[in-house]
Amino acid sequence: MSQLVFEQFLNGIQLGMFLFLVSAGLTLVFGFMNIINLAHGSLFMIGAYSIALISGATGSFWIGLILCLPVTALAAFIIEVLIIRPLYTRDHLDQVLATFGLILFINEGTTMLMGRTPQFVDMPEALSGSVTLFGVFSYPLYRLAIIASGIIVAAILWFIITKTRVGMQIRAGTTNREIVQQLGVNIDGLNTAIFLVGAMFAGLAGAMAGPLTSVEVGMGENLLILCFVCIVIGGIGSIRGALFGALTVGIVDTMGRSFLPSILGAFLDPASASGIAAGLSSMSIYLLMVIVLVLKPTGLFPVAGRIS
Repeated sequence: MSQLVFEQFLNGIQLGMFLFLVSAGLTLVFGFMNIINLAHGSLFMIGAYSIALISGATGSFWIGLILCLPVTALAAFIIEVLIIRPLYTRDHLDQVLATFGLILFINEGTTMLMGRTPQFVDMPEALSGSVTLFGVFSYPLYRLAIIASGIIVAAILWFIITKTRVGMQIRAGTTNREIVQQLGVNIDGLNTAIFLVGAMFAGLAGAMAGPLTSVEVGMGENLLILCFVCIVIGGIGSIRGALFGALTVGIVDTMGRSFLPSILGAFLDPASASGIAAGLSSMSIYLLMVIVLVLKPTGLFPVAGRIS
């Protein structure tokens, strides 16, 4: 039993790191640019389709992984220039409506180009096996690679935000954009750079998801909802909060789906236990968000006008 618990705990961390790759860009864009980008999930989908097409054409997962990042960045640059940039001075309702329309446009465009047949990405041979952890049980190497990717991204973001001149400009721009702009910082260029970096994180997550799930139109929308839950729990604008929120959501969701049926099965018949457990496990992360908002309305790691 302890082996199963630990294995599911690792699955929860893997899901959490996966969510963090998307949530990090989302919280960066909102925290600094004050833009609600509902189309962030579409960038995740673009990354997934990019690796499916490129790896299928070249026969190499690694070439697809490398090239999907500039492809996603190019798509993000076009979106930022044509759609997002005119929304900087508009209210959040306009941003929501515009980016929701962008979701529909990208989904329909992808359907016209790729059809509705799901695409699949082959698992890279180097990561297709398993490793034995603590000499007790084996765990898929690819899932460990996703955990490692999340840790690396978190470390890079922490270093950039806290230790570099660009990070200082980002923190200052989050506090008072007008003063920073008057001091000679190119806010528009910084906005574009942040948007592209956030998009590449989403594209990386989409690429890493390719071997685990089918690549299909609309695959980013449900994930985006989970990512909003992550940044609300952690604190909007906080990188540390996005990481903690993503790990919390991943672990709670995975543990609930794995163990609630057996727990409820001790009191109910199997059919009822399975049905109720499915509903409760789906609700668990949203109940967690409600509890956090009641106790700490600004999230677990609130930021006072800055990214942390």
